[in-house]
Amino acid sequence: MTADRRRWATTVAPLAACALLLSGCASMPSGGKVNRVDSSQRAEGESRVRVFGVSPQKDETPQEIVRGFLEATTSDEPRFSTAKEYLTEHAAKKWDPFASTTVLTGGPSAHAASGVAGERDGYTVEIAGTRTALVNEWQSYGPAAGAYNANVHLTKLKEGWRIDKLPDGLVLGESDFERIYRSVDVYYYAQLGPDAGSVSGGRDVLVADPVYLRGRIDPVKETVQALIEGPTVWLDPVVESAFPEGTKLAGGSEQHLSLDDSGALRVRLNAKGAGADREQCARMAAQLFHSVQSQASAKVSGVELSGPDGEARCDLSREGAESFEPGRLDGRAAEQYFVDSKHRVASLTGVSEKGKVVEGPLGSGAVQLGSVAVSRDERQGAAVSLDGRALYTASLAGGGADPEPPVLLSAAKREQDRLTAPSWDGLGDLWVADRDPEKPRLLRLRGGTEKPEEIEVPALGKDERIESLRVSSDGVRVAMRVRETDGRSSLQLGRVERHGSRENPSVTVAALRPVAPQLEDVVAASWSGDSELVVVGRESQSVQQLQYVGTDGSTTNQPTLPGINDVTGVASAEDEAKPLLAESEYGIVRLPPDANWRTLPDPGTSPVYPG
Repeated sequence: MTADRRRWATTVAPLAACALLLSGCASMPSGGKVNRVDSSQRAEGESRVRVFGVSPQKDETPQEIVRGFLEATTSDEPRFSTAKEYLTEHAAKKWDPFASTTVLTGGPSAHAASGVAGERDGYTVEIAGTRTALVNEWQSYGPAAGAYNANVHLTKLKEGWRIDKLPDGLVLGESDFERIYRSVDVYYYAQLGPDAGSVSGGRDVLVADPVYLRGRIDPVKETVQALIEGPTVWLDPVVESAFPEGTKLAGGSEQHLSLDDSGALRVRLNAKGAGADREQCARMAAQLFHSVQSQASAKVSGVELSGPDGEARCDLSREGAESFEPGRLDGRAAEQYFVDSKHRVASLTGVSEKGKVVEGPLGSGAVQLGSVAVSRDERQGAAVSLDGRALYTASLAGGGADPEPPVLLSAAKREQDRLTAPSWDGLGDLWVADRDPEKPRLLRLRGGTEKPEEIEVPALGKDERIESLRVSSDGVRVAMRVRETDGRSSLQLGRVERHGSRENPSVTVAALRPVAPQLEDVVAASWSGDSELVVVGRESQSVQQLQYVGTDGSTTNQPTLPGINDVTGVASAEDEAKPLLAESEYGIVRLPPDANWRTLPDPGTSPVYPG
């Protein structure tokens, strides 16, 4: 029976799935638009096959008990009731399955522990495997490669062997983790410090904080609770929540949350949360709206917040939530830009394949240009000269042919040691790195015109330097390709911390963390969503590839990108409906949605979207 236990638990799923498919054939539509389906997002009320654990048997060995326990933890039971049957009564009360989740490649193994002194009243089993990631108590995912080993102690009771000592948390194989958990973006407001006043609504810029939640256990409620509990440790210093400290759901576990038939979400808060004024309440509702929308395939029509007595405190319609929409500082990228074969800045509109030279100095050809960046409102451009020495800024709305004097010069002797391609954040500030070996530095020009100020990056080592960078539209995160001491490049995400006053600002890029640790050498990266980047690189002893990665280092549910050789640059819009651009041995190529790569006629370089 033991050998068949897992087989029995998993046989139900295909049969049930077949029944669902057959029952749906009668209502299958005969026409309509075909859209890509993201498997991570499901309608909240969609019927799904549930997996349940199998209870322990009296004659099972200690190893079989541990294996059965590990299998039971992969079930869809909200409180792990079957898994706790494998524990003694005391251990079941102490064990905290929500403390963390360790993800192992290929899953955990259980075998008799070696080197344990004679045990008269018990037995020790070692759980082992190769760790690939860890989800901490705040549901934050982080890559964590290495060996995993943990001991579990069992004691023999009249009903058979039971576990009496074990570490808190779950240990799952990758396939089970991907089945059980899904990534959800919860949203908090950017702390822009003295720079908040530089843009309209600077207090209301939402930033995505990805967390991993159990996708089959009340997903709307899990999302709301994760949001109310506050941001993850990494993002916390640069964001804030509108929810007052001490806010909880009224009724606790008794309150079930879901979208009603009209798509509305109604949430009852305790007295702490319900005590907010109407403006703060609306900001709380905006966080809820966009967080729940990030994991629901159905459209959220609005959010209503009420107190523990059920009396409404505020409501926010879908139209009202648009003024808080994440990414609203990105300008929505009307055009695509590149440097043409004559080293001028040019643009592409829509699906057009013919470039149009921009107006003003950057399109005049007066200076040969090598890379370009365009502000998110598409009014200003910034370009680095072909030799990498000088940074120019100019209006894209016309003006004279001759550029103003460069706003920044690099003193490096070699071209490859000079300025990187620049990047604009959503606040209208321009960022660039100087790779000069004598003085490598990260620089920011407020408004794109003020004197360059050096930005500290304390985590960078003495022999490391920034090879390229892309700042997020919200201005609190920056993705940087960093050259390591061995000459290879990794992708690091930095936290932009802003302090001081408008007249005397203090900006630091802190807490660098790897975004694509599985890639041995990263060539290029671009923002591709609120919490996602598209990255070009290669794994050890593998060919170059393009892939989407989350800002937490996790893989995403985006489809696999078609292969292309020798990519040296990539550009993605934060709107997934816009085509992906890449620079390769063929020139500039473009990947429209649901199509394949197409080469542009002009053999240009440095393709970019605004930002």
